[in-house]
Amino acid sequence: MSAHQLPDLIRFARHNSPFYRDLYASLPPDAGRLTDLPVVDQQEFWSANGLRDNRVLTGPLSEATVYKTGGTTGAPKFSVYTRDEWRTFVTAFGHGLVDTGLRPGHRVADLFYAGELYASFLFILDSLAHCPVDNVRLPIGGAAPLESTVDTLRDFSAQVVAGTPTTLCRLSEHLIAAGLPLEAVELVLFGGEALFADQRRLLALAFPNAEARSVGYASVDAGLLGRPVPGADPRVHRAFTPYSVVEILDDATGEPITAPGRAGRVVVTSLFRRLMPIIRYPAGDRAEWTDTGAGHFRILGRAEEGVRVGPVSLYAQDAQDAVAAADTAGRIVGTQLVVRRWDGRDGLVLRLATAPGDDDPAGLEPLAKAVVTELENARPLYPDSVRAGFVHPLTVQWARHRDLAVNPRTGKLVRVLDERPTE
Repeated sequence: MSAHQLPDLIRFARHNSPFYRDLYASLPPDAGRLTDLPVVDQQEFWSANGLRDNRVLTGPLSEATVYKTGGTTGAPKFSVYTRDEWRTFVTAFGHGLVDTGLRPGHRVADLFYAGELYASFLFILDSLAHCPVDNVRLPIGGAAPLESTVDTLRDFSAQVVAGTPTTLCRLSEHLIAAGLPLEAVELVLFGGEALFADQRRLLALAFPNAEARSVGYASVDAGLLGRPVPGADPRVHRAFTPYSVVEILDDATGEPITAPGRAGRVVVTSLFRRLMPIIRYPAGDRAEWTDTGAGHFRILGRAEEGVRVGPVSLYAQDAQDAVAAADTAGRIVGTQLVVRRWDGRDGLVLRLATAPGDDDPAGLEPLAKAVVTELENARPLYPDSVRAGFVHPLTVQWARHRDLAVNPRTGKLVRVLDERPTE
């Protein structure tokens, strides 16, 4: 299936999808540019895209594969692809794998998650099969016991390991604790979550000869978003032209950002999906252009990875920046923000993970103080609120990476964990 011309796709969606017909009801019949169209409202989209009385689909659900997705709203929803759409999806993404450094004959272990209608394992496996570079695929999966995973990686001398950062870090911790680094691995390909500097240090101990690179930027709901751009920053990607259009919109005005260095929210239009059209759909991430001429953009993290602690707004990136500034020796390999409430006030716990064997209390105590100082300097409203009695002081809880909370459905690390009672 070839990518559809945008005006044709808009007309098709208006004519065949009740959701888009209503969304575009006030627009002129010849509206054919993205800036002519409103951005999709996530809540309204998923309310209309249910299993019963679906108003988003452009036809009956008679030939498709159904996948589960969290969308960007948390609760699992369902996304559908026809066989032609899926083939286009994995073929385009497979061509992007060339930019990761994949070489002919590489043995690639797929450690993404399978089953329960999740797409990532099948998606990566099919993308590897459609990659123009010959490769040997090892479909291990992310739920396999670590011991058997290591045995398979060693038996086949796997040179590439692909999975979510959380899965890769859990495997790394196991390898480090056992004193069995995998020196044959040349590439560690991560996807589904951001990879932070603290996690990168853990991967380097387990895979001493490997480079960590993005496998690509995609989601089962939004589709193709970005293929890797070779270089030092694995967050930089470029759109899958001509299969999708990526926009970065100003938070305040909603206008497209065209200058590099200005952060905004990512909105995507898929030009090859017709059964479940994706037109100006919020991807749930923030990004900035790095080279507008080449169409390169840097992913800055999830738009919703933040929390309010009393009167203070904090983001996962704030904690990452504080760790990076304080931890000059590179001892911290995982970071999680935990918000709790007791004695009538909110409080923030920084859950910081160290590598196996690194648990000297005398050395960790000054590091904890340094991290707290960096975060309070970056967010001075927090210590001000502590002095005013609005929130509890920041505290640090030391842990192993395996102790950090993960999403029970996807296995991805939960960057911000809100443990406050809801009643």
